[in-house]
Order: sequence, then C-alpha cells, then structure tokens
Amino acid sequence: MRVNRKAVPVLALAAVLLTACSNTPPPPVVSSSVTPVSTTGKTPSQIVVGVDDVLGGYNPHNLADSSQVTSALSQLLLPSVFRQKDDGSTQLDKNLMKSAEVVSQQPFVVAYEIRPDASWSDGAPIAAEDFDYLRTQMRDQPGVIEPAGYRQITDLQSREGGKRVEVTFAKPYPGWQALFSGLLPAHLLKDAPDGWRGALAANFPAVAGPFSIKSIDTARGEVILERNERYWEKPAAIDRIVLRRSDQNTLLAALQSGNDQFALARTSGDELKRLGELGAAVRLHTVARPVVAGVLLRPVSATLQDAQVRAGVAAFLDRNKLITEGVAGGPSSTLHADAQVKAPSEAGYAATIPPGPPTAPDVAKAEQSLKAAGYAKTAGTWRKNGKALSLVIASPGTQEPYASIAKELTAQLVAQGIEVNAITPQPRDLFGGLLAMPVVNGVQQPTGDSAGNVGIDIAVVPQAVGGDPASVLASTFGCRPEQTATGADPAKPVVPGNSAGFCDPALQPSIDAALSGSTPATEALTTLEPELWRQNVVIPLFQLADTLAIGSGISGVTPGPPMVGPFGSAVNWTRGPK
Repeated sequence: MRVNRKAVPVLALAAVLLTACSNTPPPPVVSSSVTPVSTTGKTPSQIVVGVDDVLGGYNPHNLADSSQVTSALSQLLLPSVFRQKDDGSTQLDKNLMKSAEVVSQQPFVVAYEIRPDASWSDGAPIAAEDFDYLRTQMRDQPGVIEPAGYRQITDLQSREGGKRVEVTFAKPYPGWQALFSGLLPAHLLKDAPDGWRGALAANFPAVAGPFSIKSIDTARGEVILERNERYWEKPAAIDRIVLRRSDQNTLLAALQSGNDQFALARTSGDELKRLGELGAAVRLHTVARPVVAGVLLRPVSATLQDAQVRAGVAAFLDRNKLITEGVAGGPSSTLHADAQVKAPSEAGYAATIPPGPPTAPDVAKAEQSLKAAGYAKTAGTWRKNGKALSLVIASPGTQEPYASIAKELTAQLVAQGIEVNAITPQPRDLFGGLLAMPVVNGVQQPTGDSAGNVGIDIAVVPQAVGGDPASVLASTFGCRPEQTATGADPAKPVVPGNSAGFCDPALQPSIDAALSGSTPATEALTTLEPELWRQNVVIPLFQLADTLAIGSGISGVTPGPPMVGPFGSAVNWTRGPK
C-alpha cells in the first residue's frame, strides 16, 4: 500500500564496483528506469484490480506490511526459490532456479543453483548475496514473518560466482523449502542509510519478475505495473496491471461497468450481500490470508509476567464479541481460529481451544485469579498496594480489523475495573520498536526505554500462519537461540524472539524437536497446544480473509493457491470473455 517515484537509478561506477568482486563477467550497465511498453500505436492492454488501499510498506517479510497489495507485489515483482501450487504443495520455481536440494545430512546442507540469466532489473545478477542478505535480516530483525528457519542457518557459502549457494543448518530442517521466498536486491539495500527499516517502505529499487513498477501514487491510491521487458522468462500476456483503491460503492460500480476487471478486498456482511446481488456477472470467492488476528497478553510485561494476572485478564475477555467486531459479518466469520498454530483454512486443522476462558468469559474465575495475584477491587477499580491495575494496549495504527478489536477489548477491560491506556503507533514502529524492546531477566522495563517507548502489555496484532507448522510454532512461541544457550546471562538485555515476548525454557526442547523433525510436528502440537492455551499468552481470534470478485472481460484469474491468492498466475491473464 504507499509515493510516486521512479525506480532508483544505478550509476555505472556502482555497477562496475559491485561486479568487480565477482568471478562472473560484470552485468551490462543499464538504467533501472522502466522501459516503456511498446504499443506500436495501440492502447496498452491493461487489467484494473480494485483493492482496499495502496498505503503502507511493501516488504513481504514484515508483519507490519502485511496486506493484499504487499502479497500481490511480492508475487509480481520478486523472485522466490519455491512457489506454492494450487493444491497447496510447493514446487521449485524454474524461472529462477536450476535446482535446490539437500546435499548432506551431517551437517545438514542445502545447495541452491540459480539460473545464470536470472538478474535484477538494473542488470545485477541474482546471486548468493541476495540469499545472505535475506538470511541475515530474517535472523536479526524484529517483527519479521517466520524467522525460525533462518535462525537455524550457521553458514552460507557463495560458489561459482555467486550462482551456487550452499547453506548449512545447525540441525536437520525439514521445512527448508519455505525459505528464501521474496528475495530482495541486496546490492541496493545492504548499505542503504535506512537499512531494513526502509526496505520497500515506499517503492522497489529493483525487481526480478514478469512486471515492473511504472508508478506508485498514494494520493490517488494507485499502483501501475507494466510488463518487465528485462524479464528473462515468459513475458506477461497483458501490458499493464493497475491496482486501484476503491471503497465499496466505487468497487461495485467499477465491477458493474467493467472499469475494474476484478477486485480483492476486505468485505463486511452487508458488502458481501451487495456483491452477491450483482448476480452471475461477478464470480465471488473467499481468499484466506496467511494471518490470524490475535490478542497477545505479553509475559515480558512487568504486570502480565504474573501468570495469575494473565489468567484473570483472559477470563474477563468476551472472545466472541471481539471476533464479531473484527469480522463484521464478512468471510472471516467462518474462520474462527480455535488452535494456536494451524489456521482454520489449513488442511489438518482441528480446534484445540479448551472449555472455559478464553472460549467464554468467566468473571468469577477472573476475580479469583486477580485476588490470588494480590489485587483487590476498591471503588470499582482493581488495585494492589494502592496502585491501580493499568494496562497499555497497542494496535497497529488505524489498520483494520485490529483497531476495532482493540476498541472493543478496551471497553471490556474498563467495564471490569481495569485501567487502560490504548495507543495506536504506526505499524513499523510497533513491530520494529515497541514489541521489540529489550528484556532483562525476561521482563521489559516498566518505565520504557531511552527513546521514550512505553512497554506494551497487550497487543492486538496479526500473527503469521500457514507456513511449515513447526516453523510457525517456533517463530510464534520459540526463544531466540541466545536466550537458551548454555551460560546465557538473563541479566543481559535481549530482544524477544517473537512479538508476544514469550520464551519458556521448559517448552523449548519440544519446539526444537519439532523444528528439526526428530518429533513430528503433529505429535509435538498434541503435547504443546494445551500448555500454550494454559499460558494465556496468545489468544487467537480469526483468520483474515478477503473477497475475490471476478467481473467480465478477463480470463485466467483464479483464487490461486491457499493463502497466496490470484496474482501468481498474472503472467497468463488476458482481456477477453470470462
């Protein structure tokens, strides 16, 4: 979603210096500006897609940037080692790769062979440095999606001029095929002044897919993509794709008139009904996202580190009301997230939520838990040693459905006598800063940090799902390796390994066993899920889903692979009858 600017030019000198360290001949020095589509006097063929918005970052690896548009641009512009098929299985993307295979079990080593002709739009080859850049950032940066597998990598070697990458893991890692999707141009980002935080914040400095950026206009709410004339594989059938912000009234009118060929948008129950009234002219599909809306009761909070306080707060929550507020009668209404790791739309999903809180509120149990923690209700407010029970609740800016859920959550807790300070920091500030404040002895400092950041007690945020189950488990609930290393000093400040700030050394061996495959993920989850519910740290609500509305005048659009969406097949889209 977000400033109208052209791709960043790359100086010839920079290109020469970049390739001087490579064993391969230097790439041709070319401008990174997009070559205009040759129309030979004809109007370019284009497909217009209605979307919620185009504002925000576009980094597909950041939870803060999670959106339909970010996913779409990632599929259209960035290279990936593996891609998902419509049946949910993965396959090697031979547009980028020659091969990717396990070449050693002890140690566990995966070798990646990149096609010699695969290159970024500025002429730089796609190479080992792109793998290493992504690995390093995913290992070290907070707020990233599924970092656990990258944290298992102990070595990455460049061979054959950077076109062969050998990756060594600390232990066997059956989920390795989930790594290195959405590769980024390391040669342009690794030394950028704003680093990872600014990576794809407003545009793409270089691309390596069938389309390229012509313009991003946040004021108009429009992204224009054109066929990438420097793409080395099958060219796109269509000249141009336009992603255009539409409210529901505009979207309906655009689909009816044919101005929009299809739309992918968050819809309420009323909006779904209105779309349905368009009849056979518009085909409707539900497209689940790889994201669950959840409430995090963070154990790194000085207040919520007490398990009794977390249990009390969880028992006050009316989870069904939070869900109702968030789904607004839309397609997520049928996707209640009643398990800690697997998403409702996944194969093999089964509810694991226990009876009682947080399934349903239990005021008596909540009061019992708070009293056990030393609190007493005085004049309608819970207090301990004369100090009111006060919690900071954060949600990412004005992003929905999180803003609406946070408002309802605040009302519920206030009604039960808990003071609440609700804040709405910008998404990147929330995930990259506030939820990543260093902890000492497992607790964030209650007075905040030197930058004035306030410790977050409760966060209403997206949680990544849908990947390798063991990797999702380890990324959501696992400790950072340095937190559980032999001789680790708990008094040394450390950034939490996940947004919840959860790290339980007693559970970590089971999480590690699932990640390495020594215990099947299904077996590990059978043991771990009841304990994770008992901890009252992550309270999942529902899986996000969008409505795909396909109108007339377009061929080739399908709902796409599960939790991926339709844009992976865009190279084959054409204008014409449905």
